[in-house]
Amino acid sequence: MSTELPAKEQHKMNYVPGTASLIDDIDKKHLVLLRDGRTLIGYLRSIDQFANLVFHQTVERIHVGKKFGDIPRGIFIVRGENVVLLGEIDVDKPCDTVLQQVSIEEILEEQRLQQQAKQETEKVKMQVLKDRGLSVPKADNLDEY
Repeated sequence: MSTELPAKEQHKMNYVPGTASLIDDIDKKHLVLLRDGRTLIGYLRSIDQFANLVFHQTVERIHVGKKFGDIPRGIFIVRGENVVLLGEIDVDKPCDTVLQQVSIEEILEEQRLQQQAKQETEKVKMQVLKDRGLSVPKADNLDEY
């Protein structure tokens, strides 16, 4: 009579709940998407019970269209409640992206132009709504959370 557990049961025994499951990910390269929309890439160095993260050799990656730029940020501490997504980056896998890396200055200018265009679009939308007798209260996005 075999005493081995089925594969499904063995998996449950190896599962560690909560942030302790990230212990194996320390010293590996990760991408983090923050609640404010920023994207960080760096090496996970530390984590605590609140999912606060410490990254080393961190860069902030800005995407605009098919271009991206990396801004060096060094050591970066992220409060756990601001993490939307955390994923390991496979550094051994070749990059087959169609994105073009540009200088920091160029990506910041592209981002500024994109934000300016978005603001203009919002202005037009608000004016159209106003012309139709509708008003939409402007909400502070950060207070929604």
